[in-house]
Amino acid sequence: MAIKSRVYSYLRFSDPKQAAGSSADRQVEYATRWAAEHQMQLDDSLSLRDEGLSAYHQKHVKQGALGVFLRAIEDGRIPSGSVLIVEGLDRLSRAEPIQAQGQLAQIVNAGITVVTASDGREYNRASLKAQPMDLVYSLLVMIRAHEESDTKSKRVKAAIRRQCQNWIAGTWRGVVRNGKDPQWARLNDERRFELVPERAGAIKFMIEMYKQGHGAVKTVRELSTRGMSITDTGNPAEQIYRIIRNRALIGEKTLEVDGEQYRLEGYYPPLLTADEFAELQHLAEQRGRRKGKGEIPGIITGLGISYCGYCGTAVVAQNLMGRKRKANGHPQDGHRRLICVAYSQNQGCTVGGSCSVVPIERAVMRFCSDQMNLTRLLEGDSGATASAGRLALSRQRAKELDAQIARIMDAMLSDMEAAPQAFARKARELESQLDECQKEIESLEHELASASSRSTPAAAEAWAALVNGVEALDYDARLQARQLVADTFSRIVVFRQGFELGNNDDSSIDLMLMAKHGNTRMLHIDRRTGAWKAAEDLNVSDVPSHQVPLPPGATAV
Repeated sequence: MAIKSRVYSYLRFSDPKQAAGSSADRQVEYATRWAAEHQMQLDDSLSLRDEGLSAYHQKHVKQGALGVFLRAIEDGRIPSGSVLIVEGLDRLSRAEPIQAQGQLAQIVNAGITVVTASDGREYNRASLKAQPMDLVYSLLVMIRAHEESDTKSKRVKAAIRRQCQNWIAGTWRGVVRNGKDPQWARLNDERRFELVPERAGAIKFMIEMYKQGHGAVKTVRELSTRGMSITDTGNPAEQIYRIIRNRALIGEKTLEVDGEQYRLEGYYPPLLTADEFAELQHLAEQRGRRKGKGEIPGIITGLGISYCGYCGTAVVAQNLMGRKRKANGHPQDGHRRLICVAYSQNQGCTVGGSCSVVPIERAVMRFCSDQMNLTRLLEGDSGATASAGRLALSRQRAKELDAQIARIMDAMLSDMEAAPQAFARKARELESQLDECQKEIESLEHELASASSRSTPAAAEAWAALVNGVEALDYDARLQARQLVADTFSRIVVFRQGFELGNNDDSSIDLMLMAKHGNTRMLHIDRRTGAWKAAEDLNVSDVPSHQVPLPPGATAV
């Protein structure tokens, strides 16, 4: 059965407070009366009401009811002959006139009449054909609406810019009405922000779970179990990663006005110190390496630090989870294995076979649980010098790229007509390089700040407390151990058949442990039990550089 033509009423308020007035009631009354006079039915099945959505920025189309109505027209759900009643054409759009007229044309061309309640005008194909000047009139209304909004927008931006500048200068401490405030802060009666205790507690708990390596789904589930919530809107799992990056965690409001960014320090009460935030950003930048995957998170795989000792290619987990398990449901030790990627893919490694990862994990955990061994391993430079040097080079590179871009832009502006397209391509290429350089600078700054906030690496007690949990395949314990491994080692090299091939000793696996900014140790371990038969300082010059090249900043004795 064909859908009958109906009357629809659309209301929009750029500020929700406007809805408290009588204009909404007047328009509903007008729409009801208009429908009755024309013997049509007022349809309220589509919720055509946008409160707090700007027609200048087109939010009412992108995320509001008008956008729903326009899509319904495209889908054929609004029949020809229907009527849309609005207070005025400026309710439909305050965008640039050509865009605003395009939206009016979309509605009219679908056979729908637009009626403006403020002046009783009707816009449809027949009326605009009979009275073309009505089209000119509609354009004039749209031009005026856009100019009004554009002028207001410029004034608002100028006011916000002054507020930001005065805040940074320390001469003003009012509320800046721009952007969204974090849901863990609220304004009190004195017009100052304060923490919302229950929400702030949830955010802190979420951050701790994130630092331990838990994923978003588990974190949200744990928050729900505890009756906690981090957000009232949107998908909580998606919100976690936005919150982690939000500088409001350190009390800073960050906003952008016409491409210029302002950071207002001390705007909100902080949840984290600057050092804690820097460490959190450092973790976030390494998230892909740190987050454990699967039923049993690996503690040395998936971090990008474990390599084959014979060819230098990565070694990866090879878990045979579908085979017969132990009585407790865990896989057999021999079913959790390490294999060289190059060998498994026939890409050049000449030493075949895989080995169980269980004795390797056991050896690493127990070795680091001995304070004497751990201290000897970690002795060395903090790495700050190397990182600071890389940061200085990156900053210099950014300065050079800025200068190159400026020279190209000056050349293009001096003679726009003669400027070759190659100039524009080169400018875009340099801008891309500058963007990558800025990201590297930010990452190094986080790394240095994070390193300075940590007094010493985790003590042996932290490792010892996790040994049993790692052995028992406890998920949380293995995630924590994974973090310790990522924080301690720059590289773990596995010699599946021993450091010296051809010695007819098939009972051992050799490990080379390279500590971050510390020493390098060789463990000679039992292939079955993981007990280390010997541990010695290693002179890395004895190892072919093409197999296990030292990472930047690493030292060895």
